[in-house]
Amino acid sequence: MPLSFRPLSRRHLLRGVGAALALPALELMGETAPPPLRFVCLFQPNGVFPPAWDLQAPTLDAELPPILRPLTPHREALTVLKNLDNTGFGHVALTTAFLTGVGVKDRRNAISLDQWIAQRTGEQTLLPSLELGTEPPRPGGDGGQPIAYANTIAWNSPSTRLSPEIIPQAAFDRLFRTRIDPAARRAAEQRLSVIDLVLDDAKTLRRQAGLADQARLDEYLESVRSVERQLERSLTAAVPENGAMPRADLVRPLAGMPQDRQAHLRLMMDLLVLALQTDSTRVVTLMTAHGFSRQSFAFLGGITSDHHGMSHHRNQPGLVSEYTRVCTWFMEQFAYLLERLKTTPEAGGTLLDHSLVLYGCGMKDGNGHVPRDLPLLLAGKACGALRPGKLYTAPPGTPLSHLHLTIAQQFGLEMTDFNGTGAERLGGLFA
Repeated sequence: MPLSFRPLSRRHLLRGVGAALALPALELMGETAPPPLRFVCLFQPNGVFPPAWDLQAPTLDAELPPILRPLTPHREALTVLKNLDNTGFGHVALTTAFLTGVGVKDRRNAISLDQWIAQRTGEQTLLPSLELGTEPPRPGGDGGQPIAYANTIAWNSPSTRLSPEIIPQAAFDRLFRTRIDPAARRAAEQRLSVIDLVLDDAKTLRRQAGLADQARLDEYLESVRSVERQLERSLTAAVPENGAMPRADLVRPLAGMPQDRQAHLRLMMDLLVLALQTDSTRVVTLMTAHGFSRQSFAFLGGITSDHHGMSHHRNQPGLVSEYTRVCTWFMEQFAYLLERLKTTPEAGGTLLDHSLVLYGCGMKDGNGHVPRDLPLLLAGKACGALRPGKLYTAPPGTPLSHLHLTIAQQFGLEMTDFNGTGAERLGGLFA
């Protein structure tokens, strides 16, 4: 770096007409501060088949059970949690309690863990938090509460839920495009690449950068363009005349929704990684599906039940087999995200090293909406505070809010309770 060069701000943006692109960490920024800690939460609906999930050993060294087997390449980054219980009954209550420890009652909830963290970290990033998903709200009721409430786990007040962005293009635009003038709108309508829009600014920055920064910048810009190309390939223009969300097994999805379910979810995961890589936000939630999801998985072959239907398996071998296969598919997608995070370098480590990723369901077994001993995983090292590669066993009957409090304190929140639940810190989880 030239002695006369003024260090670049960590919040510097590459700008162009209609676009503003945040940057990954570069040597040009001249910063010695450690990378920030990020919080990511992925929610999977409808529970799991317990015998295909539960570990039979206190470590992760032995062969993993069937549902967890896709995570074998990442076992050194995992912490499996046991004996944490949710509160409430039914899909709406158990989904809405997943990050609040309370759940919706009389249409009111509490502030979710992600939003507590966002209140602390949000002023340092472009977006306080990012909420992503793959399914819209659904009509109907569940135990007297609207099913629509189960479309999210993020609440920024007791009466305000944050619905996830389910259209990949809209999520991409939120991160990288601006719509502040007619020229910006024309650029978006013409589907000009964000990279093309900021190219002049990028070239100027590249001339100032050393070889390592040039390589990192080139790699990053190509990753953004790769997501754009995936978006272009995945979009469909079909719109139902009544505007209702169609059944995936009968008609094509809404305009702007990828037709391929795996491509859709992985696009959202790619956007999640870009958001963290550029420090656009440090808090992301991703609903892998609606909390009362009835998605068809016929595309996996040999599956005839919808996701919710197979979760009420009544121990029938055919339904158990379908249920286990779908849960395993979700783990395959999670493995994709872990690979992306693990192969994104940052400050002598990786994005996964500097993140705390929570994955889980609001119920254990969908057959009976069992709220006890939830299927939960942590991934990453939380900037060295978490020593993964093990099973963490809490005392039987430990409330899930104990985990909420423990994570909140890890992010520097000075709490002695969590949302009035009487929560206590989980001893020995973090260093």
